[in-house]
Amino acid sequence: MLSIRTLLRAQKAAGAPRVLTQAVRNYAAPAAVVSKPPVALYGVDGTYASALYTAASKTSTLDSVARSLQSLHNVFQKDAKLAIIMQAPTLSAADKSQIIQELQKHTGGQDKGDTVKNFLETLAENNRLALLKGVCEKFGELMGAARGEIELTVTSASQLDSKTLNRLESAVAKSQYVGQGKKLKVTNKVNPDVLGGLIVEIGDRTIDLSVSNRLAKMNKLLTDAL
Repeated sequence: MLSIRTLLRAQKAAGAPRVLTQAVRNYAAPAAVVSKPPVALYGVDGTYASALYTAASKTSTLDSVARSLQSLHNVFQKDAKLAIIMQAPTLSAADKSQIIQELQKHTGGQDKGDTVKNFLETLAENNRLALLKGVCEKFGELMGAARGEIELTVTSASQLDSKTLNRLESAVAKSQYVGQGKKLKVTNKVNPDVLGGLIVEIGDRTIDLSVSNRLAKMNKLLTDAL
């Protein structure tokens, strides 16, 4: 049986940042099995997301935490000002407490055992509330990886219709980029700057088939030739 002390020693031995150790100490409870994050994440938000994943798995609250963070992420999507407010360097302890109370109202009653509440308090104590939006996104990546999902992001100059997206999904699913038994999670992003064509991101791979990329390559060839 792995104790919290054992887990913390292992994290320190692996060179985990102090914020990760603090995060696990604050809201994780002893459990028989330690479930490691299914993939390695980078950046401070990735570190916090991984710590939360480990703590939630130890307390068997992964699904409820995932639903809570998805609800919080939806709030960020609807209110762009929220992220700006949380980045303010002058937030007092009272301000942070009020923000946490407001955020809790948007967890949809899914925060079993106050795992998310304690996590938010850890972020506040470390002056990291501004990372919350990124943590929500990174936690979603971890949950997707645990379910065998692969992110397929298609960026186009205009919104693609469902028929086109389905054809792309079917083609990618049969490609070498998707392993057997994996599921694709398809997202269509719109960026007029691509001009035409597509930018296809499959997990950590990017295939740039955009007109803007072709023009950039053409311009480089012309510049090098002159």
